[in-house]
Parts: sequence; C-alpha cells; structure tokens
Amino acid sequence: MFRKLILVPSLLCLGFAAGAQAQDSDSDAQASDAAATGRVLEEIVVTAQKREEGLKDVPISIVVTSGEKIKEAGIYRIEDLQNYVPNLQMTESGISTQMYIRGIGTGNNQGFEQSVGQYVDGIYYGRQQLIRAPIFDMARVSTLRGPQSILFGKNSIAGALSMTSAAPTQDFEGSFSVSSDFKHDTVLTELVMSGGLSDTVSGRFAVRKYDDDGYVVNTFNGADEPQRDDLAIRGTVRWEPSDRLDITLKLERDVFDTIGRQIEVIEDNPALAGFPFPGATYAQILAGLGHPGGISDVGQNYSRSADGGDFSNNELDSHALTINYQVGENTLTAVSGYVSYDFLEICDCDYTAAPVFNVLLDEEYEQFSQEIRLTSPGGEKVDWIVGGFYQTGDLDFRDGILVPSNSVLGLLGLVPILNTSAQRQFNQDSDLWAVFAQATINLNDEWAVTVGGRYTEEDKKGSRIIEIVDQATGMPVLPASMAPSIYFGVFGIENEQLIIPGVTAGHNLSGSRDETSFTPLLRLEYRPNDEMMLFASATTGFKAGGFDARSNNVGSFEFTDEEATSFEFGGRFSYADGRGETGISFFYTDYDDLQVSQFDGTLGFNVTNVPNTKVQGFELDGRFLLSDSVTWTYAIGYLDHEFKNFGASGSGGGNCYFGETPVLADGTCDRSGQSGQYTPKFSGHMSLDYVTPFSSGWEFRLTGDLSWVSSQNVHVNLDPAYEIDAYEKIDVRMAISNERWEFAFIGKNITDEDVLTYVNNVPLSGSTFGTNTYYGFDARDTTYTLQATMRF
Repeated sequence: MFRKLILVPSLLCLGFAAGAQAQDSDSDAQASDAAATGRVLEEIVVTAQKREEGLKDVPISIVVTSGEKIKEAGIYRIEDLQNYVPNLQMTESGISTQMYIRGIGTGNNQGFEQSVGQYVDGIYYGRQQLIRAPIFDMARVSTLRGPQSILFGKNSIAGALSMTSAAPTQDFEGSFSVSSDFKHDTVLTELVMSGGLSDTVSGRFAVRKYDDDGYVVNTFNGADEPQRDDLAIRGTVRWEPSDRLDITLKLERDVFDTIGRQIEVIEDNPALAGFPFPGATYAQILAGLGHPGGISDVGQNYSRSADGGDFSNNELDSHALTINYQVGENTLTAVSGYVSYDFLEICDCDYTAAPVFNVLLDEEYEQFSQEIRLTSPGGEKVDWIVGGFYQTGDLDFRDGILVPSNSVLGLLGLVPILNTSAQRQFNQDSDLWAVFAQATINLNDEWAVTVGGRYTEEDKKGSRIIEIVDQATGMPVLPASMAPSIYFGVFGIENEQLIIPGVTAGHNLSGSRDETSFTPLLRLEYRPNDEMMLFASATTGFKAGGFDARSNNVGSFEFTDEEATSFEFGGRFSYADGRGETGISFFYTDYDDLQVSQFDGTLGFNVTNVPNTKVQGFELDGRFLLSDSVTWTYAIGYLDHEFKNFGASGSGGGNCYFGETPVLADGTCDRSGQSGQYTPKFSGHMSLDYVTPFSSGWEFRLTGDLSWVSSQNVHVNLDPAYEIDAYEKIDVRMAISNERWEFAFIGKNITDEDVLTYVNNVPLSGSTFGTNTYYGFDARDTTYTLQATMRF
C-alpha cells in the first residue's frame, strides 16, 4: 500500500523534472537522436472551442485520445477510456450507467440528465444508456474537464466528452481488421472504406461486429457472463459543391445486446437479532428455504449465482446533418441531430440463484436538436462565436418489480404478492432553447481576454405512477386485496391502489418545471512567446432540475437544479525545440444543490439535493520525444472532493449504509466532510511508445501503458467498508506493420488486478432478512488479444 501511495507523487515530480531537463540539455543522450534529425511532436488539432486549433493553444483542461490510440489500445466503449484520462470515472450499476469527471456525475435515476455531457459529432447524448454504445472508427475523443456551459450546454456541469467520427476522404482508403481475445473467446471485426464518389462528393462506410463470451462464471447455469453481441453501422457522405459550402450527412445504427451481468455477491454477514433468522447469513437463509445454491463462492472471484436470466437489448439510431457555409470570412454552421433508442432489460436484481424477484426495465427515448452558429475566421483583433440551440426530447420509462409464483417471499408469509408486480410508468418531455456568445479580445501580441455567456430556457413535464399488477392478467389488483398493503408496509412502495388517510394517498404524480439560467465566462490569457501560454478563468455551470423516476415514495418526486462556480488557472508549454509539451491546470469548483441519488435500503433510489459540495485539485498532461524512436506520454490528476454541507434539501431518505443511524430530519445520514463516490485522490496514465524499422518496408512497434488510481469509495451509499485499495493496470502492445499489413499482440491488465467498479447492498437482504450482504461489479480481468489489419 505504501508503495502505491508514493508512486503518483514521484511520477509527478518526474514529469516536471523531465520537462526542465529537456529544456536546458540538448546534449542529453535520450534526446540526441531527435535533436539530430530535427523531429518534433506532431500537432494535435481539436475543436474544443468550436473551431479548429492546436491543442497547445486551448486554455482548458483537456485530454485528447486519438482514433489511432483508440483502435490500437482496444478501447471498445467509454468504460475503457477511463484508464487513459485522469479524473474520469465510468461504471455500470444494476439499473443504470454512470460517468464522473472530478468526482461529479449522475447516479441511479432515469430522471437524471448526465452531469458529463457526451457529444457525438456535435450531437448531445444526455441519457445514461447511451454511454454503453460502442466506439469505432473515430478521429478523436476529447475529454474536457470542468464546467463547459457556454459552447456545449447547460448540463455539461462536470465536463464534456466530445467524440468525433472519422470523416470521408477524397482519396480512396480502406481497412479490414480482426481481433481475437483467446482467453475469453472475444472476436471483433471492423471494415472501413472511404473515398471520392465524384469530384464534389466523398463517402465513408464503417461497420463493426463484436462478440464477447464474458469473463464471469454463472455457477447456476454454467455460462460465462456477460455475453455481448454488437453490430454497428455508420455511413457518412460529404458534398462540397463549392469552396464556400460543404454538407455532411451521417447515418448510424447500433444494436448492442448482453446476456448476464458481471455481478457477484462479495460479502455476506449474519443477520441481526430481531429478524426471522438471527445469526444466519443470506446464503444460509436461502439454503434453509430450499435453495442451497442461492449464493455460492462469496467473494471477489469472478463467479456468481443467478437464475433470473439477465439480458439487455439495445437499439440506437443517430443521424446528423452538418452544413458549413462561408459568409464573407465567417463560417455559418448548422447542425441538425436526431437520436432515438429503446432498450428492454431484465435484471436479476436479487443477485442470487433463488427465486426472490426480478426487475423488468423498458425505456424509449427520442430527441431532435438544432444548432446554428456563426464563427469568425480567427487570428483577428476579436475572435468570436455566436449561436442558438433548440432541443426537444421525449422519454418513456417503465419498470416492474416481478415477484414470481415460487418466490421465497411466500415462505415468509407474503403469499398475496406472489405472481404480482409493482409496475412503474415514468414519462418526461422537455423543450429547450438557448443562445450563446463568446469573444476573445486580443489586446496585443501577449494578452487576450475572453468573455462569454449562455442563456437557456427549458420547459419540462414529468409524471410517475406505480400500480400493483397481477402478472397473469396484466391488470391492476383490487385495492381490497392484501398485495398493495404488503408492497407498502414491507417494501416501502407507495402505490395507486393503497390510500390510507394521513399515511399514503396512492401514487400518481405529475408536475412541470420552467427553468432559466445564465452562465457567464471570463478568462485571461498571457502568451509571452510561442512556447508558453498561461490562463486564468472564472465560469459557472447549470444543470436542470427534474423528476425522480426511481423513488418508490411520493415524497421524492421533484428535485431542483444545481449550479457551479469554477475557478481555474494553468498553462501550456512547448520546449526542447518542439520535442516536448506540457499542460497543467489547477481548479476550484463550488457546487450548490448537487443532485445525488441514494439507495433506500429496500428496492428504490431517492434523489437528494446536497446544499454545498467543493472540488479542487490539479491536472497535468504532456508528451515528450525521448528519442527519434521513443515517445513518452503522461497524464496525472489530483482531486480533493468534499461534501461541505450535506443537510438534505430533498426528501425520501436512503443515504445510510447498513446499520448506520439516520441523523438528518428527512431520514438520511449526514455526509458533511466526506468525499463522494468515485473520488480518488490520485489517478494517472503513462505511456511509452517505441517504433523502429527492422526490414525493408516493415517496422516494429512496442507500446506500454501504465494507469493507476488511488483508494476510493465505490459504495453507492459510501459504506466505509468499500473504500477500495489503490491499484495499477499495465497494458502492452507489440506490432509489426508495413503499408498494407499489421499484426499485433495486445495484453491488457497483464498484472491481473481485481477491481470492483460499483458496490451496493443486496436488495431485501437487510430490510427483509436482516443480513449485511453486498454485491459488486467486476472490472474485466486480464485479456490477451491477437489483432490483424489489412489496408487497401
């Protein structure tokens, strides 16, 4: 543990030392080859400020992952990207997918929009399920950290993930690649073709097929899980009828399905006194109820027992039309986007091989957006951008807690709820429009000041109803039956059939919100020479309020908006005659009314607005050409996250881990002074890339990647038992290639680190059976992949 704690500060010092040494020691042996050949780092071009510019000129904390790196490193989903970007965390839970930047993200609730805005070719992907979509044929992925409210949008309050697909080319090019992980029988095939269709029209076609047999054994059925089957197809056409006009149309369809989950029971403690089976573990209780294999192999060992038939079927359509037209020296851009998806999912959410209950989730979403902006050419006295944005979205979410006819709950006297379901219907419609402007005033050759702002209005309507339904008929049960009372009394599910004056008044809620926000930006830049840029900025962020989709009590329905005030200063530096570059950023951000979702200990999640949260720290990244053959890349992040005041402004409770006593008025536990989930102090990535020719037309390439994360809490309710230890992962890639062929071997997580990405208490284990039982999500273990690519 001590070795891991000192690793990151040591590497941080090493990064500064290397930059200083390279600056004043041209005769250093490591840099002599590069100095002799005059080789310099290739410029990285980004569009983080809605115009093309070099990364070294961007006054934002940003990490750019190239399309080449994405393909070579086997980055298949955003989940894989977190190993390469400090202060970025992504995880999957039983009912949602979550992404965090600097410890700020979105928890288990389908009513949330993401705190980290995901943008694919300029189109906003705000829903949680879209994070699971595959990544393929990309030009780059830019991770922008900190509020990005002016040029991206109101909900990018933690940061933005800007993903750019590879564009059509006029010259013909193509490739076909096959990758096979022979440890887990994973096969990935990709085909890309691009070229001119006429003098003014070019096109690009990409298709990706991915099959994964899984890496966790389900001892109940003997299958490896999760099995994944993806098919993604993208077609892009660009028409350039003149030098002043270009039109790009992108059509994409993704189908990604899974069977099973990477979930296992990792701890099972005996029941407390006062419950039906005091002193017995959950596994022993299930065995006593006739299911001896209900829980097996407790612990983190890539083994689970589940009988519910978990699956998730997803279909996504994404279309974008981008028009650029030169108006004088300025560029008028119109981006029209359509996104729709639907998924159907069964979660064996009792996480055992005993029949207790399952959860059915069914979601449909449709979105249309239109952005129009006018951008100056850049390099003038005043560089500016102005624009407007409109988006409309419709969400239909349904879930049902399904209690089978043979559920063990019947043996506890809960016979009336057998073969019934607590079914939820949640709907949310929103209409949003915004105007924005940003201008950089170049005061002289050294100083520049940027001012900007975004004004947003949004109308949002939501409704939620929960009814108890007979699974055999599909009809609501009679109010006079016992089932509605049991769901309320035992599981805390208020439902439409149960009305008890002064206690519960059914469950049929609706509401509307009309919100406005103005988010300004002020930034100062200083460029004393071509090798140095310093900046200091103050900005604000805003994330809309909304409606709680996952709560089971009527007291938790509407939650308020959250706001951020952020200060950042740092710089970007080029040195050693262009062989090295470094960027560093220090940040401090205050979040007011942060939206947090917490497990209620039974079967639901409740939203709470946390009055005040503070995050601060720094991020360092850079590249250095150690020699003509070796490039060193590094990125380090430090994060200090603290709930300054957790006094709940929401309702519904649920923010206590098992056995903890609620201390706040609404029945939650005070987290003031604590860090949140996914807030490691240190995280980082380092890569060494060695390339050398070895035969006529052939070259050998060796790449080593090291990523590390310090200890962090991964329990949804911050149970201190799951402050997981620091860990490191090492990936290695060896390849030989020429202009036509490439053959590679990839080893990922070769030290076989076992990592938990999410932990919670097994539903009903504590509230009904009295045990302190945990389940966790396993990150993928070691993989060994062979990759072959043919270019044509």
